[in-house]
Amino acid sequence: MHQMLSRNVFLVKEHVGMFKAANNYDVYDPHTGRIIMECREDRLGILTKLLRFTDYKRMTPFDIQIRTPDGSQVVRITRGISVFLSKVKVLDEHDQVIGGFKQKLFSVGGAFDVLDDRDNSICKLKGKWTGWDFKFMAGEIELAHVTKKWTGIGKELFTSADNYVLEISESIAGDDPVRQLILAAVMCIDMVLKE
Repeated sequence: MHQMLSRNVFLVKEHVGMFKAANNYDVYDPHTGRIIMECREDRLGILTKLLRFTDYKRMTPFDIQIRTPDGSQVVRITRGISVFLSKVKVLDEHDQVIGGFKQKLFSVGGAFDVLDDRDNSICKLKGKWTGWDFKFMAGEIELAHVTKKWTGIGKELFTSADNYVLEISESIAGDDPVRQLILAAVMCIDMVLKE
């Protein structure tokens, strides 16, 4: 696992633009304002690009790489065509499956089961229907929190509605693979539940 994931707070900023088919994000260090990871969707087919401008956008496949600015892959997130509920695979820096997500049926605010590489549930991602507020819960224990509210040092980076903060609990070891799954899930929240 990449050492970049041992941090506990990440600021995520989506690239905005007109006629944008691909989903691209930058992940910042909140203390320095420096980009520490880039999330790019470079492998889009022409048909997928066209469908991204229609009502079928939420059903289109995706393949996103989260990598360091020097190009080293940290995590990769893939999904095929989604007709009803999303099933997403997460791969490590060597393209080995480490887990995934399965969208929950009939959830108010959006929810996923976060799965390990054997499809066992590690935790649940639960959202509030009233806004952009998501928690990763293992039973009653909060593992991480994703929100659009940020009042820390990097506040000036947050100028639009397409930015959010991921806070991972200090109780999760810096080398625990669940960190990779949590970071990957943040991209799925935006692409699967909020698009």
